[in-house]
Amino acid sequence: MIKVIITGSTGMVGRGVLLECLESPQVEHVLVINRSHLPIKHPKLTEVIHDNFFDFSAINDHLKGYDACFHCMGVSSVGMNETEYHRYTYDITEALATTLFRMNPNMVFNYVSGKGTDPTEKGKVMWARVKGKTENLILNMGFKDAYMFRLQLVIPKKGVKSKTAWINAFYAVMRPFFPLLEKNKNNTTSVKVGQAMINSVLVGSFTKILDNHLVNELAKG
Repeated sequence: MIKVIITGSTGMVGRGVLLECLESPQVEHVLVINRSHLPIKHPKLTEVIHDNFFDFSAINDHLKGYDACFHCMGVSSVGMNETEYHRYTYDITEALATTLFRMNPNMVFNYVSGKGTDPTEKGKVMWARVKGKTENLILNMGFKDAYMFRLQLVIPKKGVKSKTAWINAFYAVMRPFFPLLEKNKNNTTSVKVGQAMINSVLVGSFTKILDNHLVNELAKG
């Protein structure tokens, strides 16, 4: 039985991960850290409302005794310069990971990254450089284990939706093709992402960088 922390549970990927954790008999307790309340009540679930994701000191007492953090929050780089995107991607993750490592050094820390992330931090694509720097931060922090979920197409299940209108519109158009898309090993679902997150703690993987097809494999246990 494990206890997990989830960020980004108001978004599509985070909500999918949350639902799988609540349904899993292997997950004992779930703490979500959000800026706004979730419309979900569950005996396993504790919600902490926190405004400042650059400083978690105000909620330190809530963060002790966890086996894993599933860091699913993120922002689009569209319309952002590198300084701004770095602040909302790297700086937030650094604040969270540093705080959690101090309190739970033996936890597993999973980060929802993206296909095409640049681990050299020197490429031409801004978001890929920043994501790469963020991945490297986590992998070198010293956690018991850490996995980078480099997701691409994630098919939403169980009613989860994106907070971005155009993404929801895209999925609405593509919904008739979901059964066909799911047969492609390079696509995954919100259910499989959640199952893979859980299994990363329970059974682990030699591979720390997980694209969609490796997420699907880990989801099997």
